[in-house]
Parts: sequence; C-alpha cells; structure tokens
Amino acid sequence: MLTDQVSADFPWLSFSILFPIAGSLLVPFIPDKGEGKQVRWFALGIALTTFLITVFAYVNGYDPSEDGLQLVERVNWLPDLGLTWAVGADGLSMPLILLTSFITALAVLAAWPVSFKPKLFFFLLLAMDGGQIAVFAVQDMLLFFLAWELELLPVYLLLAIWGGKKRQYAATKFILYTAGSSLFILLAALGMGFFGDGPPNFEFTHLAQQGFSTGFQLLCYAGLLIAFGVKLPIVPLHTWLPDAHGEATAPVHMLLAGILLKMGGYALLRFNAQLLPEAHAQFAPLLIVLGVVNIIYAALTSFAQRNLKRKIAYSSISHMGFVLIGIGSFSSLGTSGAMLQMVSHGLIGASLFFLVGATYDRTHTLQLDEMGGVGQKMRIMFALWTVCALASLALPGMSGFVSELMVFAGFVTDETFTLPFRIVIAGLAAVGVILTPIYLLSMLREIFFGKENSELVSHTNLVDAEPREIYIIGCLLVPIIGIGLYPRLMTDTYSASIDALVQRDLNAMQSMPKSSMPIISIFKSSPAVISAPTIPIKS
Repeated sequence: MLTDQVSADFPWLSFSILFPIAGSLLVPFIPDKGEGKQVRWFALGIALTTFLITVFAYVNGYDPSEDGLQLVERVNWLPDLGLTWAVGADGLSMPLILLTSFITALAVLAAWPVSFKPKLFFFLLLAMDGGQIAVFAVQDMLLFFLAWELELLPVYLLLAIWGGKKRQYAATKFILYTAGSSLFILLAALGMGFFGDGPPNFEFTHLAQQGFSTGFQLLCYAGLLIAFGVKLPIVPLHTWLPDAHGEATAPVHMLLAGILLKMGGYALLRFNAQLLPEAHAQFAPLLIVLGVVNIIYAALTSFAQRNLKRKIAYSSISHMGFVLIGIGSFSSLGTSGAMLQMVSHGLIGASLFFLVGATYDRTHTLQLDEMGGVGQKMRIMFALWTVCALASLALPGMSGFVSELMVFAGFVTDETFTLPFRIVIAGLAAVGVILTPIYLLSMLREIFFGKENSELVSHTNLVDAEPREIYIIGCLLVPIIGIGLYPRLMTDTYSASIDALVQRDLNAMQSMPKSSMPIISIFKSSPAVISAPTIPIKS
C-alpha cells in the first residue's frame, strides 16, 4: 500500500496538464477570418501561461535538495481498474516539464506564418503541450501509457497535413514505429501492476517496492527498452526520425527534437533504471555499447546527407548516444551528464531545426548542392547559424560541452567497469566528438560560402533574419550559454534524485551473484546486500 501521500497546496501539475488541453478545445471558437491572425495570439497566450504555471510550480512547491516526489496530487480515478490520477515531480521530471512548456511556447511563436488550417494546427500544438507535460508528470504507469499515446496523434496529423511531399509516408512510418512499440509499455504495465496479491496498482511508488524476480525484471526491461529505444531513438530503431524530420515544418521540428526524443531518455531513467534496478545492472553494458553505436553511426551517416534536414536529424541521433552512455554508467556524474545532455540537446536541437525551417523559407530548397553564396545577403542568419552550430559541436562555454564532458568524465572514472572497457568505449565515443565539428562546419561553409548558386542568389528573396526569428533563437541561446557558463543552474535541480537513483542501481549491481554476470565480465564488483528500492515522497 502507498504511504505518506502528501497533496500539493495547489494542483500545479494537474493545472499545467489540463490548462493547455482546455485551451486547445477553445481554439475552434476563436473568431478568425481563416488567416490565423487571431488564433495564433490566443495559442501563444495559452502556451506562455502554461510555461508560467510550470515556473510557479518549480518556484513555489519544488525543493531541489530533496530526492523524493514533490507536488504530489492523487485522485482515485478508476479504482476497479487500479487507475489513479497520480502526478508528481522529482529531479528526473521537473527539468523536462520546464523544458516542454518552454519549447512549446517558442514553437507556437515559430508557427506564426502558418496560414493553412491555422485553427487545427494550433489546436494540435496546445493539445501536445498538455500531453507531453503529462508524460513527465504522471506517477502511474497505466496513466503514463495513456499520456504516451495521447501525444502520438497530434504529431501524426502535424506531419500528414502540413508536411512535405512525402508527408504521408513519414507520418505513417512514425505512427507504426511509435504506436507499435508502445504496446510493450502496456504489457509491462499490466504485468507489473497485477504482480502479487491484492487489487492492481500501477503507481510508481507501489511498483518500486515490489519484489520482482530478476527474470521478470529482465523480461520487462527488454520490452521497455524497445519501446523507449524507438522514441530516443536507438540505432537500429531510428529510421522513422530522419523521415519525420525530412517532411516536418519548423514548429514540429522543434517539438520532435526538443521534447519527443527526451521522452525516451526520461522513460529509460524512470522505468528501466529506477523500477528495474537488477535488470538495469545486466543491461547497462548494452546501453553503453548502443550509445557508442549511435554516436559513430549517426555521425558518419550525417556526413553523407545532402539534405539539410536529414543531416541535422542524424546529428540529433548521434548526440542522444551520450544519453545512453550516461544512463548505462553507474556514476552520479555520468548519469547527471545524461540528464543535462537531454536538456541541452532539447535547446540546441530546437534552435538548429528552427533555423533549418527559416532557411528553407528563403531558399526553397533543402539540398546543400543547390545552396551557396548566400552569406553576404543573410549576415544575421549566418551569425545565428554559427552560434547554434558551435553549441551543437560542444564548444566550451556552451551547454553541450558541459553535458558531454560530464558523461565522459563520469564513465571514464567509474571503477564499476574494467579499465579496458572504459578505454575502448571512451576512445570510440571520442571519434564521434571529432566528427561532429567537421560535418557541422562544412555544412555552414556549403550553405553560406560555398560555390555561389547564381539563380538562387539573383531570383530568390533572400531577406535576412526577422526580429521574431532573432527573438526565438535569443530565447534558446540564453539558457544554452547560461548552463554552459554555470552548469549548476540546471544540475542543482536534479542532483539529489540522480544520486539516489545511482545508489540504488549500484546496490543492485553489487548484489548480483557472479553466475548471473555477463558472459564477458566487464564489471568490477563484489557481492552486497540490497534492499527493495523505494521512491520517497516529500512530506
């Protein structure tokens, strides 16, 4: 049974979920002549208010020094099914809740030029806002599955209606991959929720105290790894992402890169690492190897891409490999770096894909071979591209540098793994770090200072960056540079939760008998006693 249930003074998290969804339902009733001039202001107001709600929740009810759940709200929704409206926040979820509301507000502003079915477009953006916040805030596994499914339909429609020439193919591939893999979440939720005697209970605090056998944990872990690996994405489950990015519009790009990929990383931490610690000890080396594959394979593939959107999409896949290495490590520094990498990439990825959309609006092409020589006419745009590309290649002083350095340092200095394994993994990951500036800087050269396309330069309206575009990039660069210069702005919000999570995983790994260790042992561990992991709730 759940104990120490504490309700928040005000239902901040429930409000942040339901407010944008309620606002989306009002969009069809906004008087508008069909051009979207009125509805876009309404949508921006709803998105900004949602962001302020999440900020107030953090300021007024969240204590970063606590490792347990806070802002807890619980309502018995469907008790016969064991379904509870349970929401809360800790260090794993609060930073991503803030990131979601922030990126969505900027995505609404990025959608300012949308004139085709604007009411439906902004309706879907606001509905996604509430659904994505719910993914990070809910504390019931069955409710998590419903929230996970809720955000799939808006993305599908945004791709299928406003995408490029191959939008139907990209949208169908997205829904098949993500909806199909999410069945593993449902199966794992049912298996864990009905475990043991008594009525079904899917709340995380209850599941964390269950004595799941190692075999059962391994089975659930494998299924959840597939489900979350598609969303992260993990190679070879990644092929939907370049197609989706290749056909999406700039606001949808920002949501895909800034938020959707982070759902996979968050879920791996929340479920695989936190609720299934013994299985995580078995699978951790695989996560690290998959992370290296992501980094190198996606970086090399990005080299070969001549389509600007697909090049940045593969760059995103490469950067998410550091998240896998951090999650697979057994060090607080490495896992903290994985968390920071999710936040950092959310900001940097959103900025790069917004610039891709802005550049396409001017050049009407995504092929690098058809660009070139536009730097003299778009000097501000070139400056924005340069700063964001430098952030992506992990320039010191930017958030990407800090997060990748934390992952590297945390993994290399973690004596849980043998020294040869750490050296090999670090060396291979370093190859990806070297490749990233090469393909990003060469991309900038081709776009702005490559061989001049006289037809493009003379016949295209190559206007420079507009104030709205400068403002959006400026809003993203402030936290990118702020975190890069003073990482504790972000790391202090989740360090207590990460420390507690890593300690539970270390105890689980040390308690494994030698007979259950991987065939090729890469661990340096000794048997220890482990108690059932718990998720404390702040009182």
